[in-house]
This record gives sequence, C-alpha cells and structure tokens, in this order.
Amino acid sequence: MVSVALLSNPRSTGNRAMLPRIRSYCAQHGEIFHYEVESVEQIGAALRTIARVAPKVLVINGGDGTVQAALTELHLGGHFGDSPPPVAVLPNGKTNLIALDLGASGDPIVALERVLEIARGDMTDHIVPRELIALSGDGVRPVLGMFLGGAGLADSILFCRNKIYPLGLPNSFSHVLTALAVLTTVFFGIRAAFLPPKPSEVRVSLLRQGQIEGQFALLIVTTLQKLLLGSKTGVNGAAGLQLVAVEQRPLAVLRAFFAALFGMIGHRKMEGVHLQRGDEIRIEGERSSVILDGELFLTEKGRPIVLTPTLPMPFLRLAA
Repeated sequence: MVSVALLSNPRSTGNRAMLPRIRSYCAQHGEIFHYEVESVEQIGAALRTIARVAPKVLVINGGDGTVQAALTELHLGGHFGDSPPPVAVLPNGKTNLIALDLGASGDPIVALERVLEIARGDMTDHIVPRELIALSGDGVRPVLGMFLGGAGLADSILFCRNKIYPLGLPNSFSHVLTALAVLTTVFFGIRAAFLPPKPSEVRVSLLRQGQIEGQFALLIVTTLQKLLLGSKTGVNGAAGLQLVAVEQRPLAVLRAFFAALFGMIGHRKMEGVHLQRGDEIRIEGERSSVILDGELFLTEKGRPIVLTPTLPMPFLRLAA
C-alpha cells in the first residue's frame, strides 16, 4: 500500500547532489511511490498518475518553481476531486520558506523519514489548513503560491539570483552578501551596477481598506505563518492574505528588522511599516517586479496584478 507519493524534479539545483540518495531511500521503502518529472510542464500528467495510487501524503521535492507549479496544478487540475492529500515540502530550494513554515529543515532524507513516520499513523494532529495566493491579471493564467515578494525585496531576490548565486558561494553566505548590498543602498543611497537598483514606486490597494503608495524596501504578501528569522506573519488560523510593506527609509527598515528579529512583527504599529490583512490585494506600478514562489511577474500602469486567497488546502506539518 502506498503511504507517500513523492514528486521530484531532478533538474532543481538541490536535487543534483541529493537525488541519488533519495532514489536509494525510496527503493528501500515500498510505501513510497516516486515519480520524477523533467520539467514543470509534466507535473499535470504526474499528478494524474499519482492520483491513481491514492497516497495518504503528497511530498514535493524540488525548487520554488516546482513547488509553485505543483500547487497550481493540484488546486486547478482537480486530479484528486474534492479530497486532495495533505502536501509536504522537502527542504530543497534556495530559501525553503514553505518547507520552513511546515517544520521541514536540514537534510531532505531526514524530512522524508519524518513524513513516512507520520503517514504510518494517525495524521490528524499534523494536518494544517493553508490558503494559497491566487495571482491573476490581464492575460495571466491564475498562478498559485504561498509567498510573494515585491518592490525592493523582488529586486534583491533578482540581484542575488543573477549576480551572487553565479559566484558559486554557499546559499547562506550569498544571502548575507545580498543583505549587505541592500543595506548599503538603503542607508547610504549608493547606486552602482554591482548593487541592487532603487525600488520603483508601486501602489498597493486592499479591498475596503484603502491603499498605500511609494517606494518600499520590502513588500510581502503571504499565507505562511513563519518567515525568515523565525518571525510570524499573524495569528495561527487567521484567514486572508497578510501584507507586510516597509518603506524605503533607514529608520523604517531598522524598525522592521529588529521587530522581526525579536518576533515582534504585528505586536504594535511602527512608522513606515505597514501590516494589513485582506481578501484582495492589487499591486500596480511601472514595470516593478513581483516574484511568487520563484516565478517573476511585472506590474504595469493601469493593469494591476490581483491577489486573492483560495479555499484552504491541507498541508502536513512535520513538527508535533
């Protein structure tokens, strides 16, 4: 009997070194149905096949693009009818925010062992509902994910992806270098080709809650409960999309950083730091970047990107 279906993308960066171990582990455990895809375009066919074996848990093993494509297909494809299996995500990508939110970190094999252990018993206490972000706009097929970064954050992600990662440095060191480069631009106003660009102006509108407009060092829309530094975005179980926007001003960035560092985000109002929750968020700007779970989109004047929450989907939390 299949307890766990594992969907792997061998071409994701993390799998280039890890996949032989994962294949060996799956070969030793008949309860795992392992399906590999060569591209995200094959994920729909993969889920149709996986649905036939009716797994108790679906595990996604790939980078941000693989996770996002799988969640989109899982929600829109209807392969499991009205009862999709809970989803777990192995820590594999560059940032692993979804895996971190679900209690998976470190060695992917250890996380897979934990998933299999949970699947062998009563999973009730480990299943948690999570809404997804549905991104839509003119000419854009709805795309689903759990973490969107915009404005200065998107520029920083692209800077890290295009300028720092190619240096071949460890991920953690790459992220530190990126943070230092961002802080240099925020606090000293230095502009150079080897530094992240100045964020473009964007307008962020929340249904029935007004709008904010300006240049933001950080713009996040998420349904995750936990982010980097262990900070939380809101109360567990709270519905809707959580917006975090930090203005491109040194004091605002400092306030947000220390609030996140000490887990105080959302505990009190801070000048230059905007925290709101809504059922529809529109982002509009002159070709400003937004990144949803690794996929890049560009805003345009008069053609906003629209974000709405989906109905909750079941996920598997590895921590008790």
